[in-house]
Amino acid sequence: MSTPDEELEHKNAGQDVIAVDADDNELEPVNRLDAHTGDGIRHRAFTSLVFDGEGNVLLAQRAPDKRLWGTYWDGTVASHPVEGQSQEEATRERLEEELGITPDQYDDLRLTDRFEYKRYFENEGVEHEVCAVLKLTLSDRSLDPNEEEVAGLMWVPYERLHTHPEWYRQLRLCPWFEIAMRRDTQ
Repeated sequence: MSTPDEELEHKNAGQDVIAVDADDNELEPVNRLDAHTGDGIRHRAFTSLVFDGEGNVLLAQRAPDKRLWGTYWDGTVASHPVEGQSQEEATRERLEEELGITPDQYDDLRLTDRFEYKRYFENEGVEHEVCAVLKLTLSDRSLDPNEEEVAGLMWVPYERLHTHPEWYRQLRLCPWFEIAMRRDTQ
């Protein structure tokens, strides 16, 4: 576990997330680090799945210095909207910041699901989120990844990943992406 001094120095200690009830109704802003330590605080989050028009999903490997799930593979981008920001606005912002994907590369951003989950990660922290799932299809696959956020990128056939997850076991998928994918293809 991190020491109190290390927690104060962590960049997340200066940010807030939105605490929510089980129905994703906003309660109050809470410190991001507090929301991800101890037993966690249920908060709003999103994961966005980017497709290429040929049935492939873009997986992004989280940067190694991420406090939770560093080097795990995620369904393109995941984060938390800030107070007053919609899931769609937050997705557009993270796509551009993490991957250089701009709104002129897609026109079909849509919210497709929402679920609650709670997962602990090693001795580092916890995710307790009401997670929205958003999808979009790129018309232009040009990417400019930010190495502080993304360690690797891989286009994977989405249906194949769902049908044969054991073939991709070595990727160590983020739990929220696995849940979103399983719910999407049920």
